[in-house]
Amino acid sequence: MADRELTYRQAINEALQEEMRHDESVILMGEDIAGAPGRDDPEMVDSWGGVMSVTKGLIKEFGPTRVRDTPITESAFVGAGVGAATTGLRPVVELMFIGFMGVTLDQITNQAAKMRYMFGGKAKVPMVIRTTIGAGFRAAAQHSDSTYSTFVHCPGLKVVAPATPYDAKGLLISAIRDDDPVIFCENKLLYDTKGTVPEEHYSIPLGQADIKRTGEDVTIVAMSRMVLVALEAADELASRGIESEVVDLRSLSPWDEKTLVESIEKTGRLVVIDEDNPRCSIASDVAALAATQALPYLDAPVSMITPPHTPVPFSPPLEDFYVPDAARVVTNVESMFATTS
Repeated sequence: MADRELTYRQAINEALQEEMRHDESVILMGEDIAGAPGRDDPEMVDSWGGVMSVTKGLIKEFGPTRVRDTPITESAFVGAGVGAATTGLRPVVELMFIGFMGVTLDQITNQAAKMRYMFGGKAKVPMVIRTTIGAGFRAAAQHSDSTYSTFVHCPGLKVVAPATPYDAKGLLISAIRDDDPVIFCENKLLYDTKGTVPEEHYSIPLGQADIKRTGEDVTIVAMSRMVLVALEAADELASRGIESEVVDLRSLSPWDEKTLVESIEKTGRLVVIDEDNPRCSIASDVAALAATQALPYLDAPVSMITPPHTPVPFSPPLEDFYVPDAARVVTNVESMFATTS
């Protein structure tokens, strides 16, 4: 495969473009994804490409029928996406921030998530809801959540949180082709990060974790931007003689229990880094998995590194403290070895 470097933003844009070329039933919907109120003005068309400029350029190729600006009414356009999905289309709905999904819970959790089950498998809801997560963007509490666990809790939904451009493209293609609703979480601080992406078509199955770094001493589980934090910590720990295995969940629901248990069995120690709130979180889910399926292999208590159970602060120093960083991971891992030595 021929490789080149793309940003996370470019990789997502390319996935959307490829799938829209592949399947005419794929449509895009969202606020300002085409040109906002001035879309009929030739100078305004494609002026935004969404709040993070991810869809820029797509309206020029696919036109306003398939790239649709919506009003600022999340409940309405997510509901329209559910309706479109149940009647033959494959909508990709962009919802600016995951904090705005509260007004769409009926449409997502009570309609889209339950239709296949309620109709005995005869109904399909092939839609993707792209949304942003992550603190550190100086966007205050209502625009900085990472509450993906809310949707992991809901049967019938699939939830994805890629960390790299390669994973973002491959997982989004699989999400668009999936016949169930998928919540696709993009960390705002990842959009300008770069990584190798093949020119050839590829996809990544949902529900498959990826070992980003192998190691024998401790398993570090992370997702989304926290994978980069884990890798940074692993480099520092290696310089101190501790080899970390970094497991990127990638897919939060369904998830890859087998890879997690095998890694814990190998290393005997587990650290989970999660940017979501600590209660009822992915971190607590991984810890519960370790307690119920890997307890005989553990040589130390599980360490969960999360933000405090508070809204995201607006104060920059407090926001920086709020988000887990590599230094905290290193301190936690070293304390595990001090306890068991």
